[in-house]
Amino acid sequence: MRLPLVLNRALAGLALLFLALSPGIANAKTPTGPPQACRGTDMLEELKAADPGTYQKILADAAKVENGNAVLWKVEKPGIAPSHLMGTMHVSDERITRLSPAMKAAIAGSKVVMLEIGETSDKATIAAIGRSAGLMLFRDGRRLDKMLGADEFQKVKATLSRAGLPGEAAALVRPWIVSTLLAVSECERKNAEAGHAVLDSRIAQEAKARKVKVAALETVDSQLAAMAAIPDEEQVEMLRAALKFADRSADMLETLAQMYLKRQMGAAMPFNLALAAKAGVEPTAFSGFQQQLLDKRNLGMFDKSRREVDKGSAFIAVGALHLSGPTGLVKLYRDAGYTVTAVE
Repeated sequence: MRLPLVLNRALAGLALLFLALSPGIANAKTPTGPPQACRGTDMLEELKAADPGTYQKILADAAKVENGNAVLWKVEKPGIAPSHLMGTMHVSDERITRLSPAMKAAIAGSKVVMLEIGETSDKATIAAIGRSAGLMLFRDGRRLDKMLGADEFQKVKATLSRAGLPGEAAALVRPWIVSTLLAVSECERKNAEAGHAVLDSRIAQEAKARKVKVAALETVDSQLAAMAAIPDEEQVEMLRAALKFADRSADMLETLAQMYLKRQMGAAMPFNLALAAKAGVEPTAFSGFQQQLLDKRNLGMFDKSRREVDKGSAFIAVGALHLSGPTGLVKLYRDAGYTVTAVE
């Protein structure tokens, strides 16, 4: 069945955005200079002064998160050469993309580097997005403008417009798409569109320079399916929480960058849940996110990466949230009998 023109335009716009922002996908553009310095206010530090109670709760909850205090880990087992796990942020911020000596050494000593998504041609990525149209756009009569208040929907339209998507398609875009856009500041989006590598791609570049094989743990199709698998009612509630702070995307990203730089990634989810509470959204709204985007994917990443780890000298780089917590990769490897120790 042929898609209406408005849906085709929206799908084309979403395909271009995914090509620009997805971890590991090579951007055909060659940057003409350094990336813009995307900076904002650290909202966690802001809370420390403005709302000490919430600040202390976030820190207390963060302290309970297993393995949330490092981004590079060594994985060992007798008789096998050590491998490494690395948590990433999918941003082009030079503070984040600057690889430490320990990271470079680990990559150089590896036989394979595995990323969430490997290098994918524009044609293949756009084809995958075309196959996933029903996951990204409503095609069954439902409309986003009927799920949100008038003020909320106006923010949705403004968000899509800034991202270059047609405003008339706003009512047809599924909630998770808008939430994803709100998680990326305009500055960071422009850097990605200009061809500046996110950390994952920077790791791939380092591997290639060292003549290390680069492979993928997931596909574009599987990532889109995971994001769309969050129940629609939870997608809407998560979007409401994000829209409450729609004008602070740069600050949100700066807050997460500071957590990453300070190796405090265990605070990421407690921080987001605290902000959601301020928007009147219950923690249960994030249960689908936890199950679909973290728990299930972690198991898949573990199964696939373990095949290479068991051969020795593998370097596994995935979003930092995939490493921590009771279902994180660090815990999964330990439970499987490996010794996993923090490097930095």
